[in-house]
Amino acid sequence: MNDIILQVRGLRTAFHTEAGAWPAVDGVDLTVRRGEILGLVGESGSGKSVTGFSLLGLIDPPGEIVSGEILFQGQDLRKLDEESMRRLRGNRIAMIFQDPLMTLNPVLRVGEQMMEAILTHENIPAAQARERCREALEMVGIPSPEKRLDSYPHEFSGGMRQRVAIAIAMLNRPDLIICDEPTTALDVTIQGQILYRMQEICRQYDTALIWITHDLGVVAELADQVAVMYAGRIVEAGPVNQVLDAPRHPYTKGLLDSMPANTAPGQRLHQIDGMAPSLAGRPVGCAFRPRCTRAVTRCAEQAPSILQEGPRSYRCYAPIAIETASA
Repeated sequence: MNDIILQVRGLRTAFHTEAGAWPAVDGVDLTVRRGEILGLVGESGSGKSVTGFSLLGLIDPPGEIVSGEILFQGQDLRKLDEESMRRLRGNRIAMIFQDPLMTLNPVLRVGEQMMEAILTHENIPAAQARERCREALEMVGIPSPEKRLDSYPHEFSGGMRQRVAIAIAMLNRPDLIICDEPTTALDVTIQGQILYRMQEICRQYDTALIWITHDLGVVAELADQVAVMYAGRIVEAGPVNQVLDAPRHPYTKGLLDSMPANTAPGQRLHQIDGMAPSLAGRPVGCAFRPRCTRAVTRCAEQAPSILQEGPRSYRCYAPIAIETASA
């Protein structure tokens, strides 16, 4: 049985300006299996969120998906018309945003919004739809779920609103959920609770999950696989324990060293020198070269191709040796 739920090949998404078309996503390949959690990691401007929106066809002008395949259960989503994509979104593929208010209408009760998410895709009695909504709120840990169906979004705390957004995403038992930094604005305790709930949901329903974040700590706790993005490209990917325990790409190593948990008491927090390049200012060759302490002459001449190493891969001419990667 083929357990691959999503396969992305050569995805390229560009934004058109008067000066030309600039790729925010530049040849991304991804594979996600049923029940698997993939952490998509990178700094602001790396292209990770644009990748997530591209998967659902949510790129508006001046943006455009230029090339590539987005195969969901073997079907190329780029070949579907807008009506077919609309039926897919919120049903077989769901998305959870950083701000739950992007999902929730402030003037409608939560129960009304949740029922609409079901009845848009299914012709079932309203009472049955409401019961499913109650069960979904209960599943994500909302106290008194029957009563809270009649509450408005502003009557929930930030963490509870995000739980409601997760419940809405799960209503139709999607095969894939894309989460765009959904816990960034929450405190650590609430974040931990939501991560636990998401992990539990994926295991229970065999749902695949793409978790978009800048936080490798979250990825280490949640994900099975990790893909590290920089300047529109995936520079390293593989099983989360292999990549985080012994990174091969200097950018991955820099992100790990920048984590407070990896900084000794009394030492200054490590930071990667320089800034990520703008869309129009990417250097020739490896985009990370101006910030890299391991750069060699070849890095300035041509962007490195993907090197496969067992279940993991990376793009680098001067990779960190495995025996010293975690030193």
